[in-house]
Amino acid sequence: MSYSEPEVLADTFRAEWPRLVAAAMRLLGDLQSAEDVVQDALISALDRWPLSGVPANPAAWLMTACRNRALNRIRDERRARDRDRALPPLWQSEPAEVPQIADDRLRLVFICCHPVLPADSQVALTLRMIGGLSTVDIARAWHVPEATMAQRLVRAKRTLAEARVPFEEPAGHELTQRLPAVLDVIYLIFNEGYLARGGDGLTRPDLAADAHRLARLLTDLLPAEPEAWALRALIALQRSRDAARTDASGNMITLEHQDRTRWDQALIDEGLGALARTGGDAPLVLQARLAGCHATAPTFAATDWAAIVGCYDALLAQTPTPVVALNRAVAVAMADGPQVALPLLDALIEDRALARSHRVFAVRADLLRRLGDTDRAAEDYDRALALVDNDVERRYLTDARTRIKEH
Repeated sequence: MSYSEPEVLADTFRAEWPRLVAAAMRLLGDLQSAEDVVQDALISALDRWPLSGVPANPAAWLMTACRNRALNRIRDERRARDRDRALPPLWQSEPAEVPQIADDRLRLVFICCHPVLPADSQVALTLRMIGGLSTVDIARAWHVPEATMAQRLVRAKRTLAEARVPFEEPAGHELTQRLPAVLDVIYLIFNEGYLARGGDGLTRPDLAADAHRLARLLTDLLPAEPEAWALRALIALQRSRDAARTDASGNMITLEHQDRTRWDQALIDEGLGALARTGGDAPLVLQARLAGCHATAPTFAATDWAAIVGCYDALLAQTPTPVVALNRAVAVAMADGPQVALPLLDALIEDRALARSHRVFAVRADLLRRLGDTDRAAEDYDRALALVDNDVERRYLTDARTRIKEH
C-alpha cells in the first residue's frame, strides 16, 4: 500500500462519517446497525484499495459500500421486499427537501442528542457517533472507567432502538431543547483537541478546528442563544494561543512563558466579539469571560487573577465539580500564593473523580516546588508521571522533576 492510500482513507472516513451513518440509519432504522455497516465499509476499503487503488471519488465509494451493506442486511432479515418500496434512489444520500441544518456533522449532533436519553448518555453517544473520539477518550472526559462508558453507549443505542426514535432532524423548539447537550458535545470535542489526553502531540488540531467550525455554525443557526456565542468565544480565545503553546521541538510552553506576540489577534477579536453577544452568568459565559481575562492581559504578571478567582467562584457555585475546583485552586495560587492554595489541593487529592487524573498531582507538585518542599514535590511529580498519557506532558513533568532534584 502506498503512503497516500491509508491517508486518503483515514481523511475521507473521518470527514464522511456523519453522512455514512446518516445514510445507513435511514435504511436500517437502528443506530448500532448503522455503525456496524459503516465499519464494514471501512474494512472493505482497507481490503480493496491497496489492490485496486484509491477510487476517483472515495466518498462516493464509501457511501455506495455502506448502502449496499445496509441493503444486504435488510435482505438477510427477509424484509427487503417491504423496505425496497420505501428506499431512496441509489444516488440520494440526503432528504429531498433542504434541511434546516445544512451541515451533516452538526445535524447528526442534534439528532443523536435525543431527549429520550439521559443528558450524559446523549452527549456520550453523540461524541462516539460523530467520530473523532473513541470510547477511551469519552471515558476519560467523564473520569470513569472505559468499561463503564462502553456499557453506557450500548444502553443508549438500545434505548433509541426500543423507543423507535425516528432518524430525523429536529426543528423549532426542539432545537433549543437539545441545545445544552449539543453545546456539551462541541465543548468536549474541543477539549480533546485543545489538550489531547494521550498520544505524542499536545493537541489534536483537527478536532479543535472542527469544534470551532461547529460552534460558528451553531451561532449562525441559533443567533439569539447567548450560550452558543459563549462557546464560540471560548473556543476562539483558547485557540488564539495555539502557536505559542509549544516550541520548535514540540515541547510544552506554559501560559506564564508564552510569547504573546504569537497569539492570533484575529481569533482574539472573534472571541471578544462573540463574548460581547452573551449575557448573564451561565457556566459557558463564565468560562468565556475567564478566557477573555487571559487573552486581554498584556503580560502574565498583569493578569487580573482576582477577577479570575471571582469567575471561578461563580462557576463553582453553579457547577461544583472537582475539575472546576482544581482550576480555581490554580487561580487562587496565582492570586494569593501557593501556601493559600495548597490546602485546596490536599482536599482534591482525595476526590475519587480525580483519582485517575495526573493534573491534580502535577499542580500540587508545582505548588510544593514553589514553597521549597522539593521532596514532597518530587513524590507528586512521580504520581503524576504514573498517570499521564500524553507524551508532551510527560516530557514536561519529567523535566520539572529533574530540575527540582538538581537544585
